[in-house]
Amino acid sequence: MSTAMDYTRGEQWLIGESRFCREQLGKAESVFSLGNGYMGLRSATEEGYLGERRGLFVAGCFNCASENEVTELPNGPDVLGAELTLNGCRFALDTGKILSYDRTLNLRTGELRRSVTWEAPEGEQYQLEFTRFVSRARLPLIGQKITLRPISGEVDVVLRSGLNGQMTNSGAQHFLELQKRSYDRKYLQYTSKTNQSGIDFVATQTHLFQVNGEARHIPGVMAMGRRKIFGDYALHLNGGDTLVVEKLSTIHTSRDKALEACTTQEIQEYGLAAIREVEALGYDALFAESKALWEKEWAESEIQVTSENPFDQLAIRFAQYHLSIMTPSHDDRMSVGAKGLSGEGYKGHTFWDCDQFVLPYFTFTQPEKAKSLCSYRYNTLPGARKKAEEGGFRGAQFPWESAWVSDGEVTPALGDADLITGLPQVIWTGKIEQHITADVVYGIWQYVQATGDMAFLREKGYPVILETARFWCSRLEEGPDGRLHLNDVIGPDEYKEHVSDNAYTNYMAWWNMTLAKKCLETLGGEGELQAKLADCIARIYLPQPDETGLMAQDATYLTLRDIDLTKYKNQDYVLGIYKDYNAHQLNSIQVSKQADILILFYLLENLFDEKTKAVNYRYYEARTLHDSSLSLSTHCILASDLDEREQAYGFFRKASEIDLGPNMRSSDEGIHSASIGGIWQSLIFGLAGVRLTDGVLRIRPRLPKAISRIAFPLWWQGERLKVMVEGNTITIHNTNRGTTHVYTDCYQSR
Repeated sequence: MSTAMDYTRGEQWLIGESRFCREQLGKAESVFSLGNGYMGLRSATEEGYLGERRGLFVAGCFNCASENEVTELPNGPDVLGAELTLNGCRFALDTGKILSYDRTLNLRTGELRRSVTWEAPEGEQYQLEFTRFVSRARLPLIGQKITLRPISGEVDVVLRSGLNGQMTNSGAQHFLELQKRSYDRKYLQYTSKTNQSGIDFVATQTHLFQVNGEARHIPGVMAMGRRKIFGDYALHLNGGDTLVVEKLSTIHTSRDKALEACTTQEIQEYGLAAIREVEALGYDALFAESKALWEKEWAESEIQVTSENPFDQLAIRFAQYHLSIMTPSHDDRMSVGAKGLSGEGYKGHTFWDCDQFVLPYFTFTQPEKAKSLCSYRYNTLPGARKKAEEGGFRGAQFPWESAWVSDGEVTPALGDADLITGLPQVIWTGKIEQHITADVVYGIWQYVQATGDMAFLREKGYPVILETARFWCSRLEEGPDGRLHLNDVIGPDEYKEHVSDNAYTNYMAWWNMTLAKKCLETLGGEGELQAKLADCIARIYLPQPDETGLMAQDATYLTLRDIDLTKYKNQDYVLGIYKDYNAHQLNSIQVSKQADILILFYLLENLFDEKTKAVNYRYYEARTLHDSSLSLSTHCILASDLDEREQAYGFFRKASEIDLGPNMRSSDEGIHSASIGGIWQSLIFGLAGVRLTDGVLRIRPRLPKAISRIAFPLWWQGERLKVMVEGNTITIHNTNRGTTHVYTDCYQSR
């Protein structure tokens, strides 16, 4: 599909759009989205269009719209909307003529800028510029600025702008309207409450006007409609005049830690005081505050890539930007959803995407944020215990999909219609995709090993490790062979449901139990659990390579029929195989949605020799369609480990293009947080060869031909390292100690 995106401007700090395309609104709204971890804002335009997906999502504010639905992040009130009428003609880019157009997101500063020269249907011409940011310095704040200059002559301007509470989640309304109010014909406030979880949302807004650089008081004509409040602001401009409108909005909720004990009225008063405070500063000063924090973060975390393809540098900056804005580090009762805070996709729920694909970035670059994400899992431990008990097991079984800390399992029961039967398909992941329980432990243990945070291990890590191991002991079933098996599961490859002895799940359960046994040897006590763990560790069935080195993904995978997958592997879109097969049929074919057994060779790499890795990589990659955004980064890492550098680079590029690439429908529901984390993993764990194995940090680069140098920060055991990989040389500078070590002849091609 033809794309309006332009990715390599501004020394790889800008992602841009060179023309307006109404058919591609969703993609731009997602990839240009703004945020600060407290909230995420889809980048819909100020003026509205058919097909747009406006979205404002506040982390942790989950709600269940009705009894037959699961909880989700509700789409909050729209604060962005601004309708301009110029000499009686509504400004809209699908009418009149666009004489020039440019929209860019500056990844360095977090500001979105749109510049338009527009000719109205009657021939008048106008220059317009729209800028906005979500503040890093003041989490509830959204700043907007609209600049208008008439080119053709004088113009009567009417701006209709305000707060719109009519937003829904694909039709589901989550809010009860409480109050609409204006203060002094200057401040607007809209208050609503989620209809099930009872969370107050208070949106407050003001508008500031300047004409030719001088402040102008323009009292609005205030009006209220159903679930909305707005003002009409009218003025006259002469030709060549410049109008600047600053629109400042704040969002406060009763889930904010500082406001949890407050009444609705007290939150309203707090919001009004906050808007008056930011009004006194204005857009430019507020943006400068936010920009300064962005600059600080980039100074500490920037990764530099010297590549033949400028896109590579942009891709990692895009990934770091989105990792930053999606992560709610202000509150450890919240985590990262599969779409971050950029859209309704997956209802804002947290999957293993966070533990295995997002968390490592923060573990090795911003450990305090990693600690918050690990603490979230500890805080959800009661829900994990409840899920285990409901399944007839002991210990803690982590939900496949998590939301608020007390929600427990929130995976929907039914999904899309079956291709053959036409009936809704049962979603089995919430019931039997259980490897997430070990994945959570792996993420926590990696954090502890990388940081040396023993206080966290003692307080929060040990309970999670021991309770999950207790679950696995109760989950194992003895077979006729006297071994212990995990029957009726789903592994990472979700094209294979109701399988037994999925290699990834079995090995990760074994690893989880082995870690718990070691922890108990340190802690002492729990003799009954120690004995149970010793028996389970000794008897759990662990698939082994055959004489060729091939391992079975599960008990039946290698017995299934092979088909020609060329058609599906060559498609430039995902899930195309569902046009020909339903879920039941895919269960009988040697085809994988995503990396499965290969993740095992990456996470527990010391258990397998290179021959085993190579044989399985070649066998399973040929049968993997990469229909999940989680898949490509794992293949990149394995290809790098096997010194298949160009293949690894190809996977890195494909992973980078899931959101940034030419598929203009890939991101309509939001960006792919696992893929975003996977871009960093592909570059650092894959091409640069960084790995944490058995408590030892290793760097063994495999740079492809296109990339000559990668420089990146790395936190290790409380020390901040600056690592540079160039040619056959690794340079490591310890910024804490001021020491530098240079290692030469670090690797050679096979």
